[in-house]
Amino acid sequence: MSNGVRERAVGRAKGARRRGAVTRRTLPGLSVLVAAAALTLHAAGGVAAQPSPAHRSPAGCAAPAAGAPNGKQWPAEPGQAIDPATGYTATLETNCGTVTVALEAARAPRTVNSFVFLADQQYFDHTRCHRLTTQGIFVLQCGDPTAVGTGGPGYRFPDENLAGATYPAGTLAMANAGPNTNGSQFFLVYQDTQLPPNYTPFGRVVDGLGVLTGIADAGVRDGSGDGAPATDIVLNSVSVTRG
Repeated sequence: MSNGVRERAVGRAKGARRRGAVTRRTLPGLSVLVAAAALTLHAAGGVAAQPSPAHRSPAGCAAPAAGAPNGKQWPAEPGQAIDPATGYTATLETNCGTVTVALEAARAPRTVNSFVFLADQQYFDHTRCHRLTTQGIFVLQCGDPTAVGTGGPGYRFPDENLAGATYPAGTLAMANAGPNTNGSQFFLVYQDTQLPPNYTPFGRVVDGLGVLTGIADAGVRDGSGDGAPATDIVLNSVSVTRG
């Protein structure tokens, strides 16, 4: 079974194997894919649909905070403004609980710089985590203001920290459309997963892994192993603490 991960575009991928390898799109958004031979792949369309009766809402979830993504766009990657020698901690306030991540600025300075920039711009606030995988790989994918897997900040930047990269539970990594196409979409690994070293890891969950496993336990909305979470999972806010 192949555990490769590729870029996804909007729409269902039930015909992906008929078409062969999933092709990259010239869209600014990023969306991680499982290229597992026995797994049907989905993009996260139809996020307003009702959860399947077979799935339950994650414990502790509340209605998302009022507000909408700002959808800002920038023509180029932000200039380097972080100090790689400084510690940075990201706080992801979801409607299902708080996830705290230690960012790895020394190992992935451009990635962390972009993430900090977008968080400071409130780019992630009120965005849905549009994709959950419960087979093949075990990730919750977020960071797309369109919530369909095609959104991004208008710029892309190169991969980092790939030599020997692994993706154990608690990893924060970038989704991409192929080499050097990082934007705003990222994924959180809630269970040890086997992926090739193609996705820039740039942080580790230090608190709140149980929030992610609770979301995963509730399953995927359409009953598959890959699609929109059974309940809307929203980043009410994302902030970064320095030092």
